[in-house]
Amino acid sequence: MDGPLTAKTAEAPGAPKPPEGPTVIQYPTDGPRHVKSRGMRFPNDSRFLPTNLQRSLRSGTYCERTLAAVKAMVKREDVVLELGTGIGFISTFMARKLKVREVQSFEPNPHLIPYIEEVYRENGIENAQVHNALLGKRKGHAKFYVRDTALTSSLEENPKGEGAPVREVLDVEVRNFNTTLREIKPTVLICDIEGAEAALLPGTALNRLRAAIIELHPQWIGQSGVQAVFDAMQAAGLTYFPRQSNGKIVAFKKGW
Repeated sequence: MDGPLTAKTAEAPGAPKPPEGPTVIQYPTDGPRHVKSRGMRFPNDSRFLPTNLQRSLRSGTYCERTLAAVKAMVKREDVVLELGTGIGFISTFMARKLKVREVQSFEPNPHLIPYIEEVYRENGIENAQVHNALLGKRKGHAKFYVRDTALTSSLEENPKGEGAPVREVLDVEVRNFNTTLREIKPTVLICDIEGAEAALLPGTALNRLRAAIIELHPQWIGQSGVQAVFDAMQAAGLTYFPRQSNGKIVAFKKGW
């Protein structure tokens, strides 16, 4: 697979000119250089780790529902495809703690890529790779809307219930999902893509998967979108796995 790509940017109407994407992590001049969470180290750069996120990491509550499902379902021999890397928390945990065979992670926000790569370096990760791209029904480009909080940025310009203003609009590469599945041959899918799951997953060749952990966004995709995700999993031979599902975190598995 190709490495990170540079996205084209355009100012959102009426928005201030966005800052240049960081290429060097800005460690604090005083205080701890890292935030530690579950035996992992995250560079203490306030542009990526605001105070509330630092608190969540230190207390062990960050992504705890997804992490619980990952710990119970992902195995050492797995090849994991992760959609939506965020700060690299889940991919780092799988690579470092579970020692999975391989993690291939896709993150559309180019501002997050240098941070994720630094997280991998700081934790000695060699079995995970992040790609600055989206996956879609066909290759091309798509608009990605960046907000002040990186983790609320998404493909939707005005998602329901999201009040943070758009800072910039990025033209991000889209890679063909089915082609990527054939290349990577994942056995597990981890998916948190801010509502795009309802459009992406149906009609995709997911039959090779033995398990999937998906964060649903019903506030954006509604009942029909949730149903579309469940139908896509059923078509791939994956059954809803209630033991490791928790609220919007839904787990699917073969042969349970």
